[in-house]
Amino acid sequence: MGQPSFDNEMKEILESFIVETNEILEKLGQDLLALEKDSTNSELHNVIFRAVHTVKGTSSFLGFERMTHLAHKFEDVLNKIRKGEIIVTSPMMDIMFEAYDLLRENLQSIEKGNYEGVEIEKSVEKLNQISTGTLAQGQNEQTPEPLKTERSANEVDQKEVNVIETNILAESSEPSAAPTPEPGSQEKDNEAPQQKDLNNLSHTAESTIRVDVSRLDVLMNLVGELVLGRNRLAQIAHQMNEELDSNILSRELAETSSHIDFITTELQMAIMKTRMVPIARVFNRLPRLVRELSKETKKEIELEIIGEDTELDKSLIEELNDPLIHMIRNSADHGIESPEERQAAGKPPVGKVVVNAYQEGNHIVIFVSDDGKGMDTEKLKAKAIEKGIITPEAAAEMSTSDAYNLIFLPGFSTAQVVTNVSGRGVGMDVVRSHVQKLKGTIEVVSELGKGTSFIIKLPLTLAIIQALLVESNGEIFSIPLDSVIEVVRVGNDEIDLVGGNEVIRLRDAVLPLTRLSSVLGSINGTSNNQWKYIVVIGVAERRLGIIVDALLGQKEVVIKSISESLGEVRGIAGSTILGDGRVIMIVDVAELIRFQKSAA
Repeated sequence: MGQPSFDNEMKEILESFIVETNEILEKLGQDLLALEKDSTNSELHNVIFRAVHTVKGTSSFLGFERMTHLAHKFEDVLNKIRKGEIIVTSPMMDIMFEAYDLLRENLQSIEKGNYEGVEIEKSVEKLNQISTGTLAQGQNEQTPEPLKTERSANEVDQKEVNVIETNILAESSEPSAAPTPEPGSQEKDNEAPQQKDLNNLSHTAESTIRVDVSRLDVLMNLVGELVLGRNRLAQIAHQMNEELDSNILSRELAETSSHIDFITTELQMAIMKTRMVPIARVFNRLPRLVRELSKETKKEIELEIIGEDTELDKSLIEELNDPLIHMIRNSADHGIESPEERQAAGKPPVGKVVVNAYQEGNHIVIFVSDDGKGMDTEKLKAKAIEKGIITPEAAAEMSTSDAYNLIFLPGFSTAQVVTNVSGRGVGMDVVRSHVQKLKGTIEVVSELGKGTSFIIKLPLTLAIIQALLVESNGEIFSIPLDSVIEVVRVGNDEIDLVGGNEVIRLRDAVLPLTRLSSVLGSINGTSNNQWKYIVVIGVAERRLGIIVDALLGQKEVVIKSISESLGEVRGIAGSTILGDGRVIMIVDVAELIRFQKSAA
């Protein structure tokens, strides 16, 4: 089986084929899940048929024989379903999902330059059994083994090319946009699919601009420099206005500065939006995962997705897949009870997992909650003592929040039996590390018998951030506002020493404190001010209070990396330039918390 070759003109068509087919298969996966729930929906039959028919036609034109052959056999089954000649059964859906996975794997192979594709013979044989009616004699009597969870979680993932679609037309990307064919019109559709689908590819290629991410990175860097220039101009305009007592020249400069400020903000938002992609790219993979987990755990689980249109920076969204998979797995295994247990507890037999995303200011908030049995803090503490993680004395003094946070420790699990699906806690350290990497926070809320919720809060972007400017011992520092939980004002007499470490009592918890001078090696003396401000910061489940002398306000700052010649500076994430030209350090909150914990 020879591999096709492509000249420069055909490579453009190939790239359009990959992009469009990825979009078609993304929607096809959702439609197959919908078909499993409503197998008699005739419109859905037609939508799925058209999607597979389009994939068959375009892959045939480009010479991808295996993909074409598999799509053709898949299409035969779908055509009989829409004509009412075949009734959809659970074993048939398993086979169709297997064929769907192979279509994706073949497309991924093509993306990597292996145009021959992957083996399809076994799947083709199963599709033939459906078409000929021989499947009912053997496979309808016993349910086939479910697809492995690992495959659902990892291999099903879409392999994205390193480009961003800046303008995707729904008309060319969704198969359902095509007119509904009449039943029995397959022969007519098959007369010249190659030419028809080639026209679709050409239309898509002309209507979209694909931009390499590195170019967008350059634009973001330039916008960052523009933000610094804007801040400097605003500072000069303010000083001129004060010194020249608001004369005509200073007023004109102030007006111009205000106009530049407006344009810079709009340009910054426009560039950021070109990097934004809907979180649906990650969320759309979850229904299939829940389907496989339901089969493996023998539980009935309903997934509700809210806010899939919420947009997030591409660099951040690529890191969300693993945390979400781990949380969904844990909800299915240890959160949701079996149907018998739920009915005994007075709950409906079908458990529910809700994934919700929304924008809150400059943050994206993601909720993952289940209506399962919740977490028992006493059992968590007992398991931690058994594993030697904490002492019985420490467990007795541990707050409810601290007990919940035990699940984030590597290897911690309350599972009695090891299964293919992670128990509550196994893999949660992966979730925490990913959230920390993205400069976000994660919170756990649970109620015994009611369920558990994880609340993840992430910044929209990591290049230009809102920061809190503080003064400590005569020096100015910038603390990323994403990590600031709250600010409290305390007197010197309210700061206590426990085991040689400074702490304060904040509501129902003891908050450890640190001074920037002790971490960063400041040579200035300690301020003698009677009052101090405590900036409470958090990364994942950890909290720390930073003692500062003064709050200087909130500012939009651009993160600049520190020169390699300086080496790695502990506790510093980078630097930025203020409007008056001063260079100040940006605190690395995660590093600060790690340093404080190791020093405790």
